[in-house]
Amino acid sequence: FFKELEDRHQQNIVIDDISDIVIRHAQSNFEPYVTYCSNEVYQQRTLQRLLNKSPSFKEVLTRIEAHPDCRNLPMISFLILPMQRVTRLPLLMDTICQKTPKDSAPFEACKKALHVVSKLVRKCNEGARKMERTEMMYTINSQLEFKIKPFPLVSSSRWMVKRGELTAFVEENGIFSKRTSRQQVYFFLFNDVLIVTRKKSEESYTVIDYALRDHIYVGLCQAEDLNLSPVRGTAGMLTSRQSMTSHLFQITFRSNHSGDKVTMILGVELLNERARWISALGQNNSSNKNDRMNAMQVEVTRTYTARQPDELSLQVADVVLVSQTVDGWYEGERLRDGERGWFLAECAELITCQATIEKNMERMDRLQGLETNV
Repeated sequence: FFKELEDRHQQNIVIDDISDIVIRHAQSNFEPYVTYCSNEVYQQRTLQRLLNKSPSFKEVLTRIEAHPDCRNLPMISFLILPMQRVTRLPLLMDTICQKTPKDSAPFEACKKALHVVSKLVRKCNEGARKMERTEMMYTINSQLEFKIKPFPLVSSSRWMVKRGELTAFVEENGIFSKRTSRQQVYFFLFNDVLIVTRKKSEESYTVIDYALRDHIYVGLCQAEDLNLSPVRGTAGMLTSRQSMTSHLFQITFRSNHSGDKVTMILGVELLNERARWISALGQNNSSNKNDRMNAMQVEVTRTYTARQPDELSLQVADVVLVSQTVDGWYEGERLRDGERGWFLAECAELITCQATIEKNMERMDRLQGLETNV
């Protein structure tokens, strides 16, 4: 692919068109990108395992990374290069489309090239997502111990949305008065079900309740709400004597694993964590065109790698439509493919030029519209 691009450049320093080259290679020679991207999760975990368990591997790798040819870049930055490269191709072809007269033959060829590379990138993303989700489902399933009616967890249509430990505040009847106890729970939130567990160890959890996502309601609450209404707790939670958690919210199961209505007041230590849980539980991830037009736009200035399922991995120069800002974090939609998630605000800069904002919206319509219709 690179050789053909170089040859085209040798023919004329001003390259006339590359659509034919892109189409030919994307249709015939780029399948290894799909395989590579699909297995990215395994290579990253293998690298981390070797670094953790093999001192000699870590020593040699550190020495190699210090070599001038590596420009002080870590091994992982080279491993993700193929994925970064292939996701840039639709953006390249879209830019050429912008610069090509719409009533010309080159424009039709360029549009076809954009179709083809968009389809390729979609296959890469889907392959990576499917592989990671499948592995994660089997891993989590092996870590769960059901003390209640079992739930068949492993499914090709199910994936992790968010997980983590929270404090549940449960009102209990004492001999003379009611008192509120603090109990640690661990949530596994999937796209269609929430599983409530008690953490036994780093890799072992006891399931104490679950509810389907469409049976869950979520909202804010204040500290004084703890004494206003009785809260029915899920049996079997361990009591913790930790201090009061400052940021509260409430969830209600219209019907839990046994068909009962259950309400829980939950607390987290960080404001952004509460926002992320409410966003994830609320399933309010769709946005209409007017929301997008009015959304704040930011350009990524520093690569961000997702560390949790609800986060968004970003490359330098990515544009994101921000839907909310909380405590130094942004939640938003990546312009090039519509993926949503959270990332650190310090990794991006606000776009203020109105002309640039309008061009970005036009680009999003082209990129996401083409990908959807391939």
